Amino acid sequence: MNEPTLVSARGVSLAFGAIRALRDVELDLWPGEVLAIVGESGSGKTTLLNVVSGRLRPDDGAVWYRDPQGVLHDVHAMPDPALRRLHRSDWGFVHQNPRENLRMGVTAGGNVGERLMAQGARHYGDIRAAAIDWLEQVEIDPARIDDFPRTFSGGMLQRLQIARTLVTHPRLVFMDEPTGGLDVSVQARLLDLIRTLVARLRIAVMLVTHDIAVARLLAHRIVVMQGGRVVETGLTDQVLDDPQHAYTQLLVSSVLQA
Repeated sequence: MNEPTLVSARGVSLAFGAIRALRDVELDLWPGEVLAIVGESGSGKTTLLNVVSGRLRPDDGAVWYRDPQGVLHDVHAMPDPALRRLHRSDWGFVHQNPRENLRMGVTAGGNVGERLMAQGARHYGDIRAAAIDWLEQVEIDPARIDDFPRTFSGGMLQRLQIARTLVTHPRLVFMDEPTGGLDVSVQARLLDLIRTLVARLRIAVMLVTHDIAVARLLAHRIVVMQGGRVVETGLTDQVLDDPQHAYTQLLVSSVLQA
């Protein structure tokens, strides 16, 4: 790719006691790219997501982020207030359980508007108009703007979380199993929505999933993890259609046999 990377991880390692969660991991993510991190439970994929996003500090290695001005920042050397600002503006996070990112006692419109207010927006009419626009973009009836999230279905809660995350037009969104726990039909519609929004807004995404089909549908490139190590990486179709590592072959064949 010709343009500079958005995020780079170099030599990242992390242990929890005797458990080596990450072992000398390296990866790059480019602007507008969707990168899927796949592997079985315990492979280290969610730990890697949390380290790259600054939520966990590695024992060794570094994560670098390039801001809109082209300046590189060591994510784990950033002061906490600066990292919090980054997560409210240039970065976003979509959790598997949307309740981790939504305030259940605040209306749907309030949940979307809060992120704008955290960036300094103060005009009520503009904030409400943006909330209505984003509810429509994630296919939630804007008439439900004053409803509370507790009245929403699981799929609608995930859509609301996506609206709350994308309203500030982040450059990078971390997604941790965004369709996990949803019915197959709800998953399919949500994946189609995510793919459309990410492509239209040219958002970079670091996606953690155990579902090879989700990775194939959404990701440009894929990173396969086993035991805290990256065992294979490359273009998604290339890796999944012609896996080179024995572990990747096992993952792909288990999907085909399912």
